[in-house]
Amino acid sequence: MSDRYELVLTCPKSLEGLLAEEAAGLGLAEVREQVAAVQGRGDLETAYRLCLWSRLANRVLLVLGRFPVGNPEELYLGVQAVDWQDHLLPTGSLAVEFSGHGSGIDNSHFGALKVKDAIVDQLRRHGGQRPSVDKLNPDLRIHLRLDKGEAVLSLDLSGHSLHQRGYRLQQGAAPLKENLAAAILIRAGWPRIAAEGGALADPMCGVGTFLVEAGMMAADLAPNLRREHWGFSRWLGHVPALWKKLHAEAEARAAAGLSRPPLWIRGYEADPRLIQPARNNIERAGLDSWVRVYQGELATFEPHPDRGQSGLVVCNPPYGERLGDPASLLYLYQHLGERLRSQCQGWEAAVFTGAPELGKRMGIRSHKQYALWNGALPCKLLLFKVVPEQFVTGRNEPAPSQARMIGGQLVERPPAVRSEPARLSEGGQMFANRLQKNLKTLGKWARKEGIECYRLYDADMPEYALAVDLYRDWVHVQEYAPPRSIDPEKAQARLLDALAAIPQALDIDPARVVIKRRERQAGKKQYERQDQQGRFMEVGEGGVRLLVNLTDYLDTGLFLDHRPLRLRIQKEAAGKRFLNLYCYTATATVHAARGGARSTTSVDLSKTYLDWARRNLALNGFSDKHRLEQADVMEWLEADRGEYELIFIDPPTFSNSKRMEGVFDVQRDHVRLLDLAMARLARGGVLYFSNNFRKFQLDPGLEQRYAVEEISAQTLDADFARNPKIHRAWRLQAKQD
Repeated sequence: MSDRYELVLTCPKSLEGLLAEEAAGLGLAEVREQVAAVQGRGDLETAYRLCLWSRLANRVLLVLGRFPVGNPEELYLGVQAVDWQDHLLPTGSLAVEFSGHGSGIDNSHFGALKVKDAIVDQLRRHGGQRPSVDKLNPDLRIHLRLDKGEAVLSLDLSGHSLHQRGYRLQQGAAPLKENLAAAILIRAGWPRIAAEGGALADPMCGVGTFLVEAGMMAADLAPNLRREHWGFSRWLGHVPALWKKLHAEAEARAAAGLSRPPLWIRGYEADPRLIQPARNNIERAGLDSWVRVYQGELATFEPHPDRGQSGLVVCNPPYGERLGDPASLLYLYQHLGERLRSQCQGWEAAVFTGAPELGKRMGIRSHKQYALWNGALPCKLLLFKVVPEQFVTGRNEPAPSQARMIGGQLVERPPAVRSEPARLSEGGQMFANRLQKNLKTLGKWARKEGIECYRLYDADMPEYALAVDLYRDWVHVQEYAPPRSIDPEKAQARLLDALAAIPQALDIDPARVVIKRRERQAGKKQYERQDQQGRFMEVGEGGVRLLVNLTDYLDTGLFLDHRPLRLRIQKEAAGKRFLNLYCYTATATVHAARGGARSTTSVDLSKTYLDWARRNLALNGFSDKHRLEQADVMEWLEADRGEYELIFIDPPTFSNSKRMEGVFDVQRDHVRLLDLAMARLARGGVLYFSNNFRKFQLDPGLEQRYAVEEISAQTLDADFARNPKIHRAWRLQAKQD
């Protein structure tokens, strides 16, 4: 066999340039970049060194041959041209990985089968025995790539992908691969910073991947030093003595590196469940004396407790595609920028994100950006120098300078800067002005009426399609899904402008802003949980206390637009039997009970909301005379024989709950619903019917059977006056004889 080989190193897309530099530094000659790969030439020692030391490659492939392929038979013959007795025992095992298509080969399984047959048939002809197939742990792993009629046949020296270093046996919900984390650190300049004795901090460290990769670079640990199984271990061309020499050299370098005073490498993680897995990973990597992890929220992140550190802050915050809605993460990015500006003066920072628009909201200009891929997701690496000249905030007031000792010399530390909120865009400022104008008017009205919860803004400016509701000192924001004709990037930019403006305009903590997207809810979606926080708060309305939950469901448990109807029910309920159909959390029932209703009956299909209703009643001291019925309303009405002097019906637009037979459609089914309910209305009684289907038309036949009065305009308070289509409401009674 030749002393020099063609070698191909595969890597994640966008790392080709970095990998080419690294491979050249490890001895690869004639380096050329390919898509998601690097090609070059080197001897076996170079190939081993690449396996051991490459922080960026996925695999190291030793090319056994290149040949043209015009049909499956030519593929078979080309593979047989290699003398497989030089590589694999007839009693051994192999696995074949095939990529590409063409030349009559339509799928990878067929191509892999032809390659395997060629190898097995040749070895069986020579010795009468044939190797077996072992896809998990073969003696030899073969790659064949078919592209434009040329086959590249290779031996995989690495075995499992090199990004699997072996230390990360536990991981979080959205981990970065180790070689991508290493690439981010290299792009961010960590090797230079580490050589200068700098520090590293990750304020959202998860299970510690950045920390371990940074520690291995700083301590000169070969990333795959602890790997036990290699693709070349049972290859007949393997030279154990050469490998042992290189491995021993790496062991010596690791021992020397770890004996040096450790750098300050720290991680912080809010989720307590990830702390021990992170520490376990660090210990397995042999870096427990170098790297520390602490539990802490971003608000407590302070990377230099001795006030004398400088270095690199690196993090991979959530960006929507992984762990949440991008809109709801705006304040996280803003807060990250605030912590950098206030706590990391003079540091460098690297933020890896799949939502660059969020990165722009940090209040610091990035001086460099790199396009990277996280699997199939396009991302950006944003690099920052945390100095006042790069801040895009309001006024900065320097504090007195401080000094620190480095290498026996007194070095001036950059003065601290008082961090201020990020400057709003022109559109964001316009939105803030509108909020403040509305707050001045509606706030005065709400205080006069004793109202704690009201709608402050409802798409008043068409380009900012949001509903903004105040619940005491909390803000509940619903984004209306933009029409398909709107550019999604523009829509998201406007949304982020508006969300940035809300805390500033209302002088409220961003942590008290809850954001959701409102789309057409059908079937089971209307009851689906949005979150699992289980956090309820009490609010007051018309002398009653009600529980709302701003986080866990699309709606909060209190329909603000029905406030006037609830108060009307309270005034009219004295001494009456009250029926609340599709009762939701029974807020209208609580008002009826407060108004002195003789009894109440509330019907809903959802156990979740009936439990909530029970808590609302108990909160106000009501229980004995108040029935809660879990049932399909239509079926319940057909079976019920009670009479009620006051009935309230606010049905959903559409429902196909698995607990009910068929489907409810308010436009189609409202006549039957109202006929059934009117049959239960006592003589002289009143039925209130409302719904929020914008295209709803009341059936004219109802006006022939009952006394019907539309009262929509009477059921809108000042906070919904600008949106009269929020709901429609009617008052129904039996016609007088």
